[in-house]
Amino acid sequence: MDIAVPKEIKNNEYRVGMTPAGVRELIRAGHRVRVQTGAGEGVGFCDDQYAAAGAELVADVAALFAGAELIVKVKEPQPEEYRRLKPGQVLFTYLHLAPDEAQTKGLLASGCTAIAYETVTDAHGGLPLLAPMSEVAGRMAVQAGAHCLEKAQGGRGVLLGGVPGVAPARVLVLGGGVVGINAARMAMGLGADVTIFDKSLPRLTQLDAIYGPGIKTQYSTADAIEAELPHADLVIGAVLIPGASAPKLVTREMLKKLPQGAVLVDVAIDQGGCFETSKPTTHQQPTFEVDGVVHYCVANMPGGVARTSTLALTNATLPFVQALANKGWRGALNDDAHLARGLNVHNGKVVYQAVAEAHGLEHEPLERVLKGGVEGGSDI
Repeated sequence: MDIAVPKEIKNNEYRVGMTPAGVRELIRAGHRVRVQTGAGEGVGFCDDQYAAAGAELVADVAALFAGAELIVKVKEPQPEEYRRLKPGQVLFTYLHLAPDEAQTKGLLASGCTAIAYETVTDAHGGLPLLAPMSEVAGRMAVQAGAHCLEKAQGGRGVLLGGVPGVAPARVLVLGGGVVGINAARMAMGLGADVTIFDKSLPRLTQLDAIYGPGIKTQYSTADAIEAELPHADLVIGAVLIPGASAPKLVTREMLKKLPQGAVLVDVAIDQGGCFETSKPTTHQQPTFEVDGVVHYCVANMPGGVARTSTLALTNATLPFVQALANKGWRGALNDDAHLARGLNVHNGKVVYQAVAEAHGLEHEPLERVLKGGVEGGSDI
């Protein structure tokens, strides 16, 4: 199979979809891998390393896309990228389509087969290709929040861990999944007063058993969150409904209950954000203020620690890339029901139900697509 690895072009995105080690594995299996010149420079992988692994280096991005059967990326395709896609091509990357109508329509118009990292599942009910970045983002959320709390950054001027004789900052974590638990652990490690909210009693019981009094747990309701906001210094939004838009857990009205200079970090911004006042930001301009509350809503947080993130992500994605390359997309998805859950768009149809519902589009059942019921598109 002809596999292409383009350079990411989203604002301040330095990650790359494949390492030289991954290229070598695919070359050994008989595949052709072409890598855009400079694709790995942001994470310390030079062109010579890719060439040594067997990759062909391509400077012309149009030629790279045109000849590809499988395109492996990190972030969702930007407009100039999804306009290059065509029927028969497979795109494997993060998509986050539910809050992004323009990208959804662009992928539908292209006729490509788009498989999203974030909706691939595993036997334990987890999201194995989202988890590595969720771990990174959860830990970064506390790091970013602590910085934003500094007075010079518009924050309250509060040190997360406090000092002897001065109380630590109070941190609320909304969601007890992978992002939430990593954020809570990081905040607890820095000495903050941490409360984590979740709707799953078994999850809260598990967290209580692991961390005891180090982390407080609360069942998540609007009343419970609202009652804690007046005392919060940092609120981390860490909720996820796979493939769907995030619920708004803090409304504009509730925002008024927060102290001036409090900080919101919305890790759910890729899925539309869980604060009503959130809007996507970049590493270049990461924050904005609403009603005296600092909002940090960077849509590609793990890109800030691009080398760590690339290594963590590609460790998880490589086996799936190998399956797609060795078996073709239809064979790989038929053999692996969990990988099949990653199929979001195929041949102008929305296959992932939550995405179809988010945009009021017709839903094409996955089973029909895998049986070849949707005409057009290569099995390659």
